[in-house]
Amino acid sequence: MAAIVEGKTNKAMDKAAVFVRQILIRAFIGVEKLLVPAAFSRVPTTPFMDPDLFEWNGVVTAQWTKVQRELRALLANVETIPEWLVVTDEKNLPITDNDTWRTYFFYVYGHRFEKQCGECPETARLLEQIPGMKTALFSILEPGTKITPHRGPYRGVLRYHLPLQVPAEGGCGIRVGNETASWEEGVGMMFDDTYEHEAWNQSSHTRVVLFLDIVRPMRFPFNIVNSAIIKIVGHSPSVRQIQQKQAAWDRTLEKAS
Repeated sequence: MAAIVEGKTNKAMDKAAVFVRQILIRAFIGVEKLLVPAAFSRVPTTPFMDPDLFEWNGVVTAQWTKVQRELRALLANVETIPEWLVVTDEKNLPITDNDTWRTYFFYVYGHRFEKQCGECPETARLLEQIPGMKTALFSILEPGTKITPHRGPYRGVLRYHLPLQVPAEGGCGIRVGNETASWEEGVGMMFDDTYEHEAWNQSSHTRVVLFLDIVRPMRFPFNIVNSAIIKIVGHSPSVRQIQQKQAAWDRTLEKAS
């Protein structure tokens, strides 16, 4: 029996080694998307999935109005929230061609933005209760905004939306793969962003979600591999650029105040 268990463990480790080798090769040759095989994942690899697969979803949705109150205070001075194109490399991430998508970062791949967390303490406390949370921000789509079809690069994280402000008139939606959905305030949405996806706000009012990237639950030993990859991504130039550009934006605001 021990020999059988050891054999299975060695086989799993061998698969993990192959997976890591593929990651390194793809990193060098610039492959667009790296998928995690479905057999390694503890949750579905479908475009959308039930957020109640995660126990923390109930904790988050029970407190959504606290987050909404802090968001509304920020929206009173929306011009202090940077556009996506300001805090990212628009040349490498051309998923919107205007300045009507604003992003208010709390975390990016584990890096905490102290100023933003301090301005929204209830939201920051809630984020600390979410296991595996790596990135968190308010994603603000002003009227007429269209986020063009694109894909996330790595299936080791999952995308979660907590809708905080959704125009009652409709006109807002998201497509993931071949499936389309709309947001409902206070109701969580979970999806796999490695499927081609797009979002739009064709209403006359602003749509806002709390946007999270969560570590995908995976089987041993791929959970260890996944953690290592995510840590590497956290030190990538694109993530460092967001940190630097957000800091520069904050300094500009401070000087102007």
